[in-house]
Amino acid sequence: MLSFFLRGSRSQLLVRAGVMVAIVALIDWRVDLNVSFGFLYLFPMLVVGSCVPRWQLAAVAALCTFLAECFDPFPWAPTAGIPRDIFMFTAYFGTGLFAYESARNRELALRHSLEIEQEVESRREAEQQLKALIDSSPAAVLTLDSAGKILMANQAAHRLLGFEPDSMPSQSIVPFLPLLARVPPADGSTASVRTAMQCRGRRRDGEVFLADLWFSTYQTRSGPRLAAMLVDSSDTLRDREQSSLQQLLAGSRLVIGAVSHEIRNICGAVSVVCANLARYPGMAESEDFRALRNLVTGLGTMAASQLQQSAGSQELTSVDLDSVLDELRIVIEPELRESGISFHCYLPSDLPRVWADRQKLLQVLVNLTKNSERALAEQQRREITIAATADAGRVILRLRDTGPGIAEPERLFRPFQPGAETAGLGLYLSRAFTRTFGADLRYEGGGIGCCFAIDLTAVVGLSDEQTGSEENGQSQDSLAGRSRSVSRGPKPAYRERA
Repeated sequence: MLSFFLRGSRSQLLVRAGVMVAIVALIDWRVDLNVSFGFLYLFPMLVVGSCVPRWQLAAVAALCTFLAECFDPFPWAPTAGIPRDIFMFTAYFGTGLFAYESARNRELALRHSLEIEQEVESRREAEQQLKALIDSSPAAVLTLDSAGKILMANQAAHRLLGFEPDSMPSQSIVPFLPLLARVPPADGSTASVRTAMQCRGRRRDGEVFLADLWFSTYQTRSGPRLAAMLVDSSDTLRDREQSSLQQLLAGSRLVIGAVSHEIRNICGAVSVVCANLARYPGMAESEDFRALRNLVTGLGTMAASQLQQSAGSQELTSVDLDSVLDELRIVIEPELRESGISFHCYLPSDLPRVWADRQKLLQVLVNLTKNSERALAEQQRREITIAATADAGRVILRLRDTGPGIAEPERLFRPFQPGAETAGLGLYLSRAFTRTFGADLRYEGGGIGCCFAIDLTAVVGLSDEQTGSEENGQSQDSLAGRSRSVSRGPKPAYRERA
C-alpha cells in the first residue's frame, strides 16, 4: 500500500501528501476524543520525504507540528507543550528524512545498476568485436599459459600450423614454436615482455617456415599468460633473396662488361704493338710471334663475347618517384639522422611518372646518398637535397650535397679507380644500372658541394589506372599501394618531403 502511494511524479506525490495532511487534520478536528491523531502525519511525511529536499522537508514537518498542536485535545502549556512540539517535529522530520535518504539511496542504486548494465553490455560488445576481429584476422593469434599450452587460437593460426578448425586449444606450442615456450612468464618477480622477432616455425606436417612474431606477457587471476601474433614471411624471404640474386647477377654482368671492356682496350693496344713489331725483318715469320698475335686476337674475341652477353634487355615499368623516395627515406634516413645529416626532397606537384626499373633506381639513389654521407663526414654543414624537374618529356632528378665537391669529375664513372674504398665500381655500376632502363646518370658541376643528375623518360599517354596497375605488379614487396605522404594537387608549385 505504501509503495503504491510512493509511485508517480513529484507533483503527484505532493498532491497525495497534501490530501493526506488535510484528511488527518480534518479527523483530528472533528473527532472529539481525548486522543491525539498527530501520529497520522507520519504517513504524509513519508510521501513528502521521497520527493522534496531537506529544507522543504523541515517546512512540512513544522506545518504538521503546528496542525497537530492546533487540533490537540489537551490544552497547551509551555512546560508540556514545548517538549511535545519538539518531539513531534523531530518525529515528523526524522520520518521524512528517512524517506528522503531511502529514496536517494534507491535512486543511486538504480543508477549504479544501470551503469553496471551499460558497462556489461559495452564489454560484451567489445568482446564480440574483438572476437570478430581476431577470427577474421589474416595473422595467426594465440594465447598461451605458463606451461606453453594453447588456450585460444583463431582460424588463421589453425591454417598456418596445419590444424583442423578448433583443434589447437590444449595443444603444446613447443613442437611448433619452441621460442615461445622459453619466454619467462609475467609474475611479480619479472617484468612483462613486449617485443617482436623473427624465428623459425614448424607446421604439424613437419614443414619449416619463417615467422614474423609479436608477443607480450601479462598477468591474470589464473596465472601468467602470453599473447602472440605471427605471420608466415617465407614468401617475403624468397622474394627478397630472389631479388638480391637478380641484383647480384645484374651487377656481375656489369662488372664482367667493365672487365671485358678494359681487356679489349689492352688487346687493342697489344695488337698495335704487334703490328709495329711485324715490320721488323723475320719477326712476322716467327712462330712465337704468330702465337702471341693469335692469343691476343682470341682474348679480344672472348672479351667481346662476354661484353655482348653482359648486355641484356630490360622491361620498363611506370614508376612513381613519390613512392621511390618514400622507400629511400625508409632505407637511408635513420642512418643519416645518426650522422647528423639533414635530408630533404622537393618534388613538383604535377610531376609525371617515369619509365624505369624501380629496384635499380632505388639502388642508384641509395648508392649516391651513401657516397654523399661519406663526403659529409668532416663537413660543418651536412645537408642532402633531392629535387626534380620535368621538361619536354624528360624528368631530371638531382641529388645535391654540401660536401667538398669533386676534384676530377672526368674520372668519376671509370671502373677500378685507384683510391676508392672498395673496387671503385659504385658510380660505374650506378650509371650502368640507369642506362639499362633508358636513363642516364651524370655529374653537374658548379654550385656548392656535389650534384648528380639522373635523366629519366616521363610517362605520357597512359591513364592513372594503367600506371597504377603496372606499379602494383612491379613492387609487391615495396611500398606500392600505400597512401602517398603528399597529395598531388594544384595548390603548391613545389612541396618539401621533409
